[in-house]
Amino acid sequence: MIDIKTAAINVTGKPMPAVGLGLWKIAANSVAERVYEAIAAGYRHLDSASDYGNERQVGEGIARALADGLCQRGDLWITSKLWNTYHRREHVEAACRKSLEDLGVDYLDLYLVHFPIALAYVDFAERYPPEWFFDPSATHPVMQLDRVPLSETWGAMEQLVENRLTRQIGVCNYSTGLLHDLMSYARIKPAMLQIEAHPYLTQEALLRTAQGYDIAVTAFSPLGASSYVELDAATPADSVLGQPVVMAASERAGVSPAQVVLRWGVQRGTAVIPKTSQPQRLSENLDVCGFTLTDAEMAAISALNRNRRFNDPGVFCEQAFNTFHSIYG
Repeated sequence: MIDIKTAAINVTGKPMPAVGLGLWKIAANSVAERVYEAIAAGYRHLDSASDYGNERQVGEGIARALADGLCQRGDLWITSKLWNTYHRREHVEAACRKSLEDLGVDYLDLYLVHFPIALAYVDFAERYPPEWFFDPSATHPVMQLDRVPLSETWGAMEQLVENRLTRQIGVCNYSTGLLHDLMSYARIKPAMLQIEAHPYLTQEALLRTAQGYDIAVTAFSPLGASSYVELDAATPADSVLGQPVVMAASERAGVSPAQVVLRWGVQRGTAVIPKTSQPQRLSENLDVCGFTLTDAEMAAISALNRNRRFNDPGVFCEQAFNTFHSIYG
């Protein structure tokens, strides 16, 4: 649950800031400065991943902030993610250590399985991050799946906790069925489920399932379409920010529509990790705990649900990577 006074979410007894900075799609040549500015603005939660291709530069921003005394390492909550090509037991620890090296830290607060999709291994020396294609230079490049049980990957994730490389482990993009299955064999239960969630994709059943297992939830793309317009996976017309119920709540509370939507995410009990490349938006996105939405406003925003998923491997894998691979339906 969210503690509004401290703006933190309880993750197996540890407080994690409810609002973090998502680092997906922030260019490598600007992300170090953005991370430094975010920490200076008060962010203490950074959401990274090897696949984002910018962890080394993120680490530069963290190192500069620490050197300048903006905070201490223990004040930060740093998340990274295991990429699809490293699902085999023998590759999980090396992948985690690579992220640690790039980020310039000796432990992670949270390490997540990025997708429940196992792809054939690509060595660091050959290509890093390897992304989705097995051989991008092929005449017709495709994804090459690997036959790795999710239970094998999870067992190796548990070993990371035991080796103190990460404090907590969790999963991204899991369905209710996969979550039930994971809980049937996990020795160390997942501390976090990270999923796409916003007013057009409320995921009520999945949230209730996670809550039933006492698993915290982080919503990525909490503003919905805004992260996907530049990828041609959404249009400006798909934005939730112009919806009358959002605009009305914005006017009543004297905050921006984006703050209303982020507050809706926090108030329903999830952490949120909005991404921004605009320095002026950093403080605005962080400032979502100084006001409260009414029950009627919360219900009206939740009623916008369209089950509209912008980040769906069943769509983008075929469109962008010449391989149909659905995980949701």
